[in-house]
Amino acid sequence: MNRSVLYWLLQILGWGSIALVQIALGSLSPTGIGPVQILGLLVLAAFNLLATHFLRFIIKRYDWFQLKFPRLILQSVLAMLALSFVNIIAQILINLVFGTLNPEEDFEVLVILAGLFIAFLFYALWFLLYFLFHFLDNYNTSLKYEARINQIRLNHLKSQLNPHFIFNALNSVRALVDEDPDKAKNAITRISNILRFSLMMDKKQTIDFEDELNTVRDYLMLESIRFEERLQVVYKIEDEAYSYKLPPMMLQTIVENAIKHGISNLVKGGLIEIKCREGLEDDLYIQVKNSGHLHTPPSLKPKAGGGHGLSNTVERLKLIYGDRASFRIFNSENEFVITEIKIPKQRVTFET
Repeated sequence: MNRSVLYWLLQILGWGSIALVQIALGSLSPTGIGPVQILGLLVLAAFNLLATHFLRFIIKRYDWFQLKFPRLILQSVLAMLALSFVNIIAQILINLVFGTLNPEEDFEVLVILAGLFIAFLFYALWFLLYFLFHFLDNYNTSLKYEARINQIRLNHLKSQLNPHFIFNALNSVRALVDEDPDKAKNAITRISNILRFSLMMDKKQTIDFEDELNTVRDYLMLESIRFEERLQVVYKIEDEAYSYKLPPMMLQTIVENAIKHGISNLVKGGLIEIKCREGLEDDLYIQVKNSGHLHTPPSLKPKAGGGHGLSNTVERLKLIYGDRASFRIFNSENEFVITEIKIPKQRVTFET
């Protein structure tokens, strides 16, 4: 619904309801309530509607929403007091016009003070609802804007991964072209399979764990062609892991990093072990262990112009899961590098 239409609808319903309640209470009195008095109450409701609309104009014109909280409270209270006094004057004028004014009763101090108090309560309720609606609307708009910005950043990060992977995969094939053409053909077929899957998953924020694992298997089989007996792969996957989702090419990126910075630097090659298990609080723990040594901790902050690999993974985890996901990489005691990721099972915070 249009915000302007919603505003007027709520204004009419709000002040109209107050007038109906006053009419209902008046009808319960011993003397009852006549048509003239009913008309007077409806005119007063119309006055309140116009008065608060004018106040809304003042609030927007002078941007009260940017005021500090103490100043906002002070100005709001003063505005409500001013409106309450004007409301009393309006009641007197309406009663005078409709011939229902009773000077002896209407000008009593207690009656005027009671009228001021009731009017102040009505305007205070209006202020509370108006500002609450405004802040909630702004908060919702900010959340949508932040989610949109995060989605743009996430898409940018995902777009970096495909060229990065293609570059490394083609380097692997290049090493086989002269050495073993048959293996090179097999490798090209596997690259084709991986790229086909990558294109299908490009617009998805998260994918099934099984789909990601199949891509990793294809990738490691591709690398096994190049490394031959120098590469050993071990999978330790719990059945519960298959009920999770994770960002596309995330596990692939971690495994690729283990090959590039671990196995390829060792003359005798080494081991890559992929272990996935479910934690006690419905979290998926993914652990990639590779032979090698982490000499200096890698930078996990995105580089200027956009980073790849681990920094990309950390950034995507933060954008999708916030503080519910974690990432760490460290050396184990027996000459292995361990990369560990924790992913929650809950749904992500925003959708593509």
